[in-house]
Amino acid sequence: MASISVVIVAQDEERTLGDVLNAARPLAQEIVLVDSGSTDGTLEIARSFKARIFHQQWLGYSAQKNFAIDLAAGDWILSLDADEILTPELVAEIEARLASKDLAGVEGFLIPRVLYIGETAVRHGGFYPDAQLRLFRRGKGRFRDRLVHEAVILDGKALPLKNAMHHRAYKDVEGFRQAMEKYARLSAREAVRSGFSRWQISNLNELLHPVWTFIYRYVFRAGFLDGVLGLKLNTIYSDYVRKKIRYLREADRERQQSRGAEP
Repeated sequence: MASISVVIVAQDEERTLGDVLNAARPLAQEIVLVDSGSTDGTLEIARSFKARIFHQQWLGYSAQKNFAIDLAAGDWILSLDADEILTPELVAEIEARLASKDLAGVEGFLIPRVLYIGETAVRHGGFYPDAQLRLFRRGKGRFRDRLVHEAVILDGKALPLKNAMHHRAYKDVEGFRQAMEKYARLSAREAVRSGFSRWQISNLNELLHPVWTFIYRYVFRAGFLDGVLGLKLNTIYSDYVRKKIRYLREADRERQQSRGAEP
């Protein structure tokens, strides 16, 4: 089978990193970990798995991950977040796919993710399958230059895998809420950088978009099937949409005021 480099960027990830590396170890001919200043047990855990460890100050999500990819030597790159845990079924599926002789023109694979809040899986409301392009041939994939919600741009065809990895991102609902606040601010900065329409920052969009987001995810994407947790998560997510609009409007106002102050 072709060789695989498991590539991870990390900072203070001792809560989940051991499980991530243990699950990925059967696939990995090498583990590359790029650390941006951990002060917990992250590096000790990485060393216990004989990872190649590199230190790099935080460059941003996309740039940091691309930096890590460039350090890998495997035929295939498996780029994981430090809270994404492969299941044994997924490992077996990856092994079978890469051992197949029918890979002509296939340059990557999309992996479904199951979001966990604590020990509870969230399988509705648009949070699943949330497929991510995580496995790709070396030299065929790069993360798009974005401040947030970075994704791999692939030079070639990607196929979906059936089995999912577990996304152990948040210990509780409050952790999810705090992450959505952070992502709302980063999304606004990204929109300022890449461009946006006046509709996006309009009062009407601020009124309608969050409401539609909640209805779509909670009703049409069956978020209600996740019970009280589904209600909480979809409420937070619709508020995230509202905050993106508000923060973008604020950033646009500040930019205009700055231009007006220029001599």
